[in-house]
Amino acid sequence: MYRVSVEDKISSAHQLRGYKGKCEKLHGHNWKIILTVKGEKLDSAGMLIDFHELREILSNVLSEIDHTNINEVLYFLHINPTSENIAYYIFHRTRAMLDMKNLTDISVDKVCVYETDKAMAEYSE
Repeated sequence: MYRVSVEDKISSAHQLRGYKGKCEKLHGHNWKIILTVKGEKLDSAGMLIDFHELREILSNVLSEIDHTNINEVLYFLHINPTSENIAYYIFHRTRAMLDMKNLTDISVDKVCVYETDKAMAEYSE
């Protein structure tokens, strides 16, 4: 199994519903996102997927939540925008984009969402 990872960063705000503490108030983060995809076949150039293409896919997904109040993004109107749920969202939006591009030999392996340098949530299936 081959795995390829790319990293990107975004800035956005959120506030946690049903949480008692500082994070129930609107606050922002400079999020670091690491996307890992996997597959068993390499292309004729010996790559699972070109890093540039994977970065572009991740960038398109992240543009939906970059420089926003994540609570106001349609998906998060009723889903608490925790790091865990943001990782889930990125995972499934990326999977949909891979399918749209007919990249069926590649699947999303995991998404890591860093709220800070010392706090990270990961989602995989």
